[in-house]
Amino acid sequence: MSPTPREVLERLCTERRENLSALSRLIGRNETYIQQFLRKGSPRQLGEKERRALAGHFNISESLLGGPHEPDDLVPVSRSPVRASAGPGAFADDTAGRPWFAFDRQWLRTMTSSGPDRLSMIRVEGDSMSPTLNEGDDILVDLADSADRLRDGIYVLRTDDTLLVKRLSVHPVGRRLTIQSDNPAYGDLPDIAPDQVHLIGRVVWAGRRIV
Repeated sequence: MSPTPREVLERLCTERRENLSALSRLIGRNETYIQQFLRKGSPRQLGEKERRALAGHFNISESLLGGPHEPDDLVPVSRSPVRASAGPGAFADDTAGRPWFAFDRQWLRTMTSSGPDRLSMIRVEGDSMSPTLNEGDDILVDLADSADRLRDGIYVLRTDDTLLVKRLSVHPVGRRLTIQSDNPAYGDLPDIAPDQVHLIGRVVWAGRRIV
């Protein structure tokens, strides 16, 4: 089921850490407009003027906020020539460069506001992120969502010449990081300074083969 306009707007506001009062003023409404729409369901639908302004601000289709549906089209996302390791390390993928992934444009906008040139598909290798991510899973990485917007989540990061996919936990005081593996058989790396980690991007979606 597709997300409702209210769910889309709430997700975007959360991801971008929008000030709801400031956003309401930006679209020419009183300071409580966005908050009431999200929390109280009033108005039931965004007005045409407000919908257009919000779509422009977030760079998304108006149809995601309740506007007329646009014709479906597919957006190609390239596959990276490396694999991100959930185990010992990344390595070259000799099948990369041949396959491309394509996503419905509107669906992709519910995942991320970044354009396709800032997205990459990477193959997971290893089992340290199991059961969340398994070996052979393809992950969609938002390259624009990295250090500047760092928050708890799963990221692809580089250490030396190795790419890793790990869960990062950000301590609210001091912003120190814990690099975690979802597989309890692997240990965590606590108390890491943010400038010691080179973030490639945030994992926003994963696909896998069912066998």
